[in-house]
Amino acid sequence: MKDGSLEHLDIYVSDLTRSGEFWGAFLAELGYREFAKSPTGWSWTNEESTVFLLQVEPDYVDPPYHRKRVGLNHLAFAVSSKQQVDALAGSLRERGIPLLYGGPRSGKKSYAVFFEDPDRIKIEVAAPVGS
Repeated sequence: MKDGSLEHLDIYVSDLTRSGEFWGAFLAELGYREFAKSPTGWSWTNEESTVFLLQVEPDYVDPPYHRKRVGLNHLAFAVSSKQQVDALAGSLRERGIPLLYGGPRSGKKSYAVFFEDPDRIKIEVAAPVGS
């Protein structure tokens, strides 16, 4: 693993089953496989990094997450091609997941699709421009 790479990510969620189904389907499209599952957590790995979902304790459910508060704004995952971004966007639409900003769009350095998980955590999947 390259120095500075993200080794793992822990995300607390309000409903582990609902979020686990969402994240599991999404991460599978990026090449992750299920790593572990328990009543309080679910995880996926791609051998480089691991994503853990953890059921939040009742005392910490409120206030709900909002990306414009202090803390995390969004998570960005890399793919190698525009075609992968478009395929993922199509898959998300088929699953009834709304795409933010009208769908995939180009920026100066990347072509990306944006969407939210069940707790409204914004996710970006980006490919280099011209890929």
